[in-house]
Amino acid sequence: MTEDLSIKPLEIRQVPVGNAWAWIVSGFKLFKANPVMWIIILLIYLAIIIPISLVPVIGSVVSTLLAPVFAAGMMWGCRALTHQQDLEINHLFEGFKKNTSQLIAIGGIYMMSLLVIAVFVVLSLDKETMDLIVKGQELSPEQASVMMLPILIAMLFVMPILMAYWYAPLLSGLHNLSAVEAMKLSFVACLKNMAPFLLYGFIFMVLLIVAIIPFGLGLILVVPVMMTSLYTSYVDVFNINESVN
Repeated sequence: MTEDLSIKPLEIRQVPVGNAWAWIVSGFKLFKANPVMWIIILLIYLAIIIPISLVPVIGSVVSTLLAPVFAAGMMWGCRALTHQQDLEINHLFEGFKKNTSQLIAIGGIYMMSLLVIAVFVVLSLDKETMDLIVKGQELSPEQASVMMLPILIAMLFVMPILMAYWYAPLLSGLHNLSAVEAMKLSFVACLKNMAPFLLYGFIFMVLLIVAIIPFGLGLILVVPVMMTSLYTSYVDVFNINESVN
């Protein structure tokens, strides 16, 4: 019987920048605890989400809404391993059993936020530039330079959205928080630990580049470790009393 996290108050602490590497190392340990099952879970997830995302118009919407549900399930899998329990395929679908509506709401808020930013970028461009982009034609240097400002502004707004989304599926899934509460806590946690998160992001950017080189085969290792290290960073940042054995 594991502890009910939904009744435990959450504490956000500021951790040293070097902890970013410790998150990845601990995440790899979680992956190494059952690498075959992690790869199977990843392949099952892709087998479900890729066909859905290819459906015209609604596919990308549905896949975005379901992503937090599956992410929460993977976090339940991580928690099972830290409690010396077996990692199972059923963990991938745990988000469909617990707080599902709020997990879908997280995906909805995330999607609508990005849509608002995309609309801002489109409205800031003149009709001629938009026509060239739609037709895939080359822009003039003047048109390209005009595009830079709205794109830079959009990137500034995307960052806090990503920060609010980062821990939200985990917090909503494991702690039974509402979508808004989970996204608020996620944003605060990321803001409070900006330095380690920047280092963490840089390390994974390098790892992803390396993983793509051998025909993308390295992604089978790197993507699951991204998920497991998300969990180990949560344990550290939210001061959860768990350890990876």
